[in-house]
Amino acid sequence: MKRILLKLSGEALAHGSGELYDNSFVDRVAASLVALVKEGYELAVVVGAGNIWRGRQGTDMDRTAADRMGMLATVINSICLKDAVIRAGGSAEVLSSVAMSPFAEGYSAEKAISLLKGGSIVIFGGGLGVPFLSTDTAGAVRASEIGADLMLMAKNVDYIYTDDPSKNPNAERIEKITASEMLARKLGAIDATATAFCCSVGMPIRVFGLKTPEDIIKAVRGEALGTVVVAE
Repeated sequence: MKRILLKLSGEALAHGSGELYDNSFVDRVAASLVALVKEGYELAVVVGAGNIWRGRQGTDMDRTAADRMGMLATVINSICLKDAVIRAGGSAEVLSSVAMSPFAEGYSAEKAISLLKGGSIVIFGGGLGVPFLSTDTAGAVRASEIGADLMLMAKNVDYIYTDDPSKNPNAERIEKITASEMLARKLGAIDATATAFCCSVGMPIRVFGLKTPEDIIKAVRGEALGTVVVAE
């Protein structure tokens, strides 16, 4: 597999620091991405915004307004990651689904693919530019549009489990599962819309815990890390 999309949570950038960003951790993430590009991989990234704002936090707000705030927050995180990649010696570009000039270029699949082929890490900001859809779903759609071979999802859990392991000590980890089974069992590690989309287009997903930034390298190289979700 050569072209890979990584969905990186906003919380990963904070890394439990209590701040918006753990700068040393962000730098290590960027260094891992740059190292993989040097190995010949083409990497695209969708960053969440949980370290800043999620639409569901706006409980009394209009949902569209709250989700738009979340979209803007993903662009902030994307710019942060781009800066870290450049400081690590790599090339990166932020492509936004909504007009954000001069902060980011506008998104098109053709532009993204051209940048990937040229050795740049492409960071997608702004989600899909519409409310009600998560950044998990944005990652799934962008992965399909750019012809990615695999979607990686760095989560705050190391595997998908049969139940919430923080609440049920008897929850069992799952190493491989079909997307349709995930939906039928209502396993919530991945947004259901994203799971259904990946199932429909045949996009495999690997879900893993980001204990260290080097876990990204292991996951890209295909090491047995986390849970693999296949279409069927």
